Amino acid sequence: MFRWHNYPHFENNYITNEEDRAALDQSENAAYHMGMKYNFDEIIDRRNTNSIKHDFAAEYGKPDGLIPLWVADMDFKVPRCITEALAKSVEHSVFGYSEAKENGAYFVAVQKWFSQRFGFDVDADWLVKTPGLVFAMNAAIRAFTKQCDAILIQPPVYGPIKRCVETNGRKLVTNPLVYANGEYRIDIKDFEDKIVKNDVRLFILCSPHNPVGRVWEKDELAQIGEICLKHNVLVVSDEIHCDFVYEGNRHTIFGAICESFLSNSIICTAPSKTFNIAGLQASNTFIADPELRQKFIQEICKTGYGKLNTMALVATQAAYENGGEWLGELLAYLKRNYNYAKDFIAANLPKARLAELQGTYLLWLDLSSYGLSESELDRIIVEKAGLWVNKGSEFGDEGNGFVRINIGCPLSILEKAFARLAAALR
Repeated sequence: MFRWHNYPHFENNYITNEEDRAALDQSENAAYHMGMKYNFDEIIDRRNTNSIKHDFAAEYGKPDGLIPLWVADMDFKVPRCITEALAKSVEHSVFGYSEAKENGAYFVAVQKWFSQRFGFDVDADWLVKTPGLVFAMNAAIRAFTKQCDAILIQPPVYGPIKRCVETNGRKLVTNPLVYANGEYRIDIKDFEDKIVKNDVRLFILCSPHNPVGRVWEKDELAQIGEICLKHNVLVVSDEIHCDFVYEGNRHTIFGAICESFLSNSIICTAPSKTFNIAGLQASNTFIADPELRQKFIQEICKTGYGKLNTMALVATQAAYENGGEWLGELLAYLKRNYNYAKDFIAANLPKARLAELQGTYLLWLDLSSYGLSESELDRIIVEKAGLWVNKGSEFGDEGNGFVRINIGCPLSILEKAFARLAAALR
């Protein structure tokens, strides 16, 4: 295992001496020994690059020098096809108003990606581009509900989903996921009961689910979809992690299940997680129903937002046209990181329980058996382990006792982090 020194001093997350440098060089070659074309073992120093993940510890009330495994962006270089396309645009040196034509190369790239990978065949007029998926969710809430209308979510769930509901003055209704034997499931009876009791108007689906890592099966989605149709509940489906699905699981796009679901849903996607380009702010929302689509567009117009920036268009098209090989190797690497974490936890953190990771690159780790309050657990993780992870309560009260850990980083960093965590909890 890769060894790190000077624990528990956190001022340097990277290399401390020549012995570690030699070990790192060996680790960096591991990708090539796996027959991989892309080197995800490379450690990239992202400090002093305005990275929220790496440079904003003080702003988030954290000490400097923590290993950042929190916000969901990855510490890997994007595929070369993206950087080459961006470089070509920079070389052109004109950045006037830009747009992708309705049936042009941008749409064709997006359409092929979703058709070939998910069997989801989209029409050009379904596509509405927005500067991020959270922006799209907020717009959908305002477009399709009114003040104090009830909106249903399924905690523990991605924090901004709850904030979207509350900051827009809607009534928050929860259908908590049920946790048993290391896996989460939907409480179908409670789902329908809550809809009826609260006259729910809109349901926000997280699929694959962040943070619990579930890839919902088609029959699970069908059950909740039928209930939503029965009670006239519109579905906004957050599918930003759809490309992160591991062997034995298959992502089903909600709107691809049947025509009635397609007509009753807003399908929110983005290349940002898949290709690590969140900073370029691009997302693609699919709305098949013309009336719903027009309401959504009208709400966007009220914000004053116009079009994606030039670089977002360029990067998204390049990613969907030529990024498939890179993604395939990335998934293999992330699966290796997951297997490492699972084995390490089983051997060194006997009280911890890891939810099965079916999708995303985010581990959901149950540390409740250590009998610590969340504040005490956070103190130990920060002060003793020197780690920056997401507290479970950020995803709802149902997350108390859990932490979310981002494994989208070189394996050597993950090894260092888990060694620290085990030592701190011993």
